[in-house]
Amino acid sequence: MYAKSTTTIANILEAAESLFTSKNYADVTMAEIAETAAVTKGALYHHFASKEALYLTMMHNFLEEIGAILSEVVAESAERPCRDRLHQFTLTFLNQPPGKQELMRLVRRDVSIFQDPERDRLSGAYQAALPKQAEAILRNGIANGEVLAEDARLLSWEHVAIVEVVLRPYAANVLGSPEQIADFVITLFFDGVARAD
Repeated sequence: MYAKSTTTIANILEAAESLFTSKNYADVTMAEIAETAAVTKGALYHHFASKEALYLTMMHNFLEEIGAILSEVVAESAERPCRDRLHQFTLTFLNQPPGKQELMRLVRRDVSIFQDPERDRLSGAYQAALPKQAEAILRNGIANGEVLAEDARLLSWEHVAIVEVVLRPYAANVLGSPEQIADFVITLFFDGVARAD
């Protein structure tokens, strides 16, 4: 691919990320994306046949990118205790730029817009990027006796749900830094909310 095409695609995807995270899917137009990316509509349609194709490419690129980052964390921390591994996994995600964190929320917000097989592919990419990796950590923790012998998949989804709640600006205002937010998530996940006596 030519350098100019690569730059154009990167600009389009960056514009799309900005617009889709700040507006509803239905409210974003291809004309607006072209204007924000500083490209012609012809250039935009040359690379992406439709808004759906652009959105799905944007999301799959992001999920592949974050999945690779988190996969490295899972592999690097294989010998550490489950709690420490899940903390590092969570912190790595929370240290991503806010715009990237917002993209993760789009999967839940927008998945029902699409029909199968696109919806299944997007859901599968999301699961591979986050829940399945958390599941691997938890499955190892169960095998090592560090975590109750419960369904690791269910536990991973519960962990991801807690993380999704703290992605709102309110959490940063209340809890502080990504490290403090990760501490909160892991403490809540492992210890619950009951007062220790």
